[in-house]
Amino acid sequence: MDEYEACILGLKMAIDMNIQELLVIGDSDLLIHQVREEWATKNSKILPYLHYVQEFRKRFTKMEFQHVPRVQNEFADALVTLSSMIQHLDKNFTDPIPVKIHDQPAYCAHVEE
Repeated sequence: MDEYEACILGLKMAIDMNIQELLVIGDSDLLIHQVREEWATKNSKILPYLHYVQEFRKRFTKMEFQHVPRVQNEFADALVTLSSMIQHLDKNFTDPIPVKIHDQPAYCAHVEE
């Protein structure tokens, strides 16, 4: 989720700067492949983040996601971890996305007697 929050923050900044074409380089295999729709997203906690990123994608004329191995991106990984631990005092941060965890799968709530 930290990786998604960092990505969303970067996308917000790019939108605020009126950037139209964007190359997103990340070391999270999961995030990059999910956003490129190459991997399915099974974790219900990550789905709201993925939808958030997909909505932001519509704001750009061209956008590409590229994976870089984590070993080549240790500094960025450390920044993501630190960023998730800091209380941001300004408006340039991403509010946490509320995620509800249910005791049972959603389809159980729609079963009629």
